Amino acid sequence: MAIIETEATLHEAHRDNHTHRDVNGGWLRPAVFGAMDGLVSNLALMTGVAGGSVAQQTIVITGLAGLAAGAFSMAAGEYTSVASQRELVQAELDVERRELRKHPADEEKELAELYASRGVEPGLAREVARQLSRDPEQALEIHAREELGIDPGDLPSPVVAAVSSFGAFALGALLPVLPYLLGATSLWPALLLALIGLFACGAVVAKVTARSWWFSGLRQLALGGAAAGVTYALGSLFGTAVG
Repeated sequence: MAIIETEATLHEAHRDNHTHRDVNGGWLRPAVFGAMDGLVSNLALMTGVAGGSVAQQTIVITGLAGLAAGAFSMAAGEYTSVASQRELVQAELDVERRELRKHPADEEKELAELYASRGVEPGLAREVARQLSRDPEQALEIHAREELGIDPGDLPSPVVAAVSSFGAFALGALLPVLPYLLGATSLWPALLLALIGLFACGAVVAKVTARSWWFSGLRQLALGGAAAGVTYALGSLFGTAVG
């Protein structure tokens, strides 16, 4: 009885807590990449210009220009990329839809063989394939998942990807500029805020991955800091050479 009760308890806990994150949505990847790219690219751009010993106003204008240009570029790139991917998927779905319409028996047999290859008893596999194939749209969805690895009803949205990318990039790129806009007169406050932002972004990303927050945060901090250091050195070198 104790075993049965324990199994029942585990079953209830599994049923109540067995949820998954949305890994197919069109917002997470562009938002994450947008924020990271905005922080790293604008920080590197501003430190590179600052390394050339230019005026504070030039650094601020550079940062704002980098924010605007990068945000629009990221949004346009994400929209085009996701739209192209979606169009490719739709084209493949059209091919599968035509095959289901022209050769329904062959497609049903193909589905039965697929289930049988995965361990389902052949007779049962044929019956399952027959029942699932009665609805053309359901059959299309199943074939798309099994053959193409996609869910026709859960394709990423180009608009969502573009908006997410634009907003995230702008927010990330704003951090290095913000101290100057609030009255800072040197690069250090901007650098400090940007590095804190990099660590925070990495830690937040860890919430939707299997990595620990400190590892993800330190990794992003190291990468962003290295980019800023290299561009500052190059800015100093070029500034001296030009000067």
